[in-house]
Amino acid sequence: MPEARAGAAATPAQSSKDNKGDQGTRSPDAGSGAAARPRRRQARGEARIAQLLEAAAGVFCSSGYNGASTNAIAREAGVSPGTLYQFFPNKEAIAIELGEQLMHRWRETYGAAFVVSHIELPLDRMLDTVLDPLIAFNCENPAFAVLTHGSEIPGVITREHDILHASMLTRTEQLLGAYLPELPADQVARTAAMAFVLFKAGLDLVMEHEGEEREAYIRELKSVMYRYLEPLVCDTPDGVTPARIDTP
Repeated sequence: MPEARAGAAATPAQSSKDNKGDQGTRSPDAGSGAAARPRRRQARGEARIAQLLEAAAGVFCSSGYNGASTNAIAREAGVSPGTLYQFFPNKEAIAIELGEQLMHRWRETYGAAFVVSHIELPLDRMLDTVLDPLIAFNCENPAFAVLTHGSEIPGVITREHDILHASMLTRTEQLLGAYLPELPADQVARTAAMAFVLFKAGLDLVMEHEGEEREAYIRELKSVMYRYLEPLVCDTPDGVTPARIDTP
């Protein structure tokens, strides 16, 4: 993915300039201090970038991608537009950087959720183990949905999301195939695709609500998923031991 952080790219050049200025008749102690200053500047720059990205996430959620502006993001971050432009040339660069960070964390989240060891669990607990971290991530990062939906989103984010979507569907199919080994491959593929669509639709409803109502929709989503998959767990050929389930 192309680098979006203008400030991050400028730091090494600035450090090189500073290092040249520090060359000459300096004591070892002075040289040591000069080496430490660029590291401190870089740490401050990373902190400022994190501050701007957090502000951008809030603005994207409240105004949408089209409605957001660099001025609004700077205002939300409590900095001047000039300070923002030291790190990002435009709104698109901010969105790409934020989207990249969120998708990296999303990969880690679903990677930990879709593990084959979960097939040892009864169906209801397997669903809890898989769905809970996915739902929690989306609830804690509402900007993720904003930056992965809509025709106006930068193309690089859309392409990355499409790759992520295909990867998640594959992982869903692999997990269900391991959990329901007696099913033909084509039925596993259809079941995975349907379960994936059910989850996405239910997640949209979850994200539209807060508090107790959100929790109620989470329970509804899990109930729908359970009732869709439970007959497949029980409907096993003769001589095959069905996976153990605990009815919610």
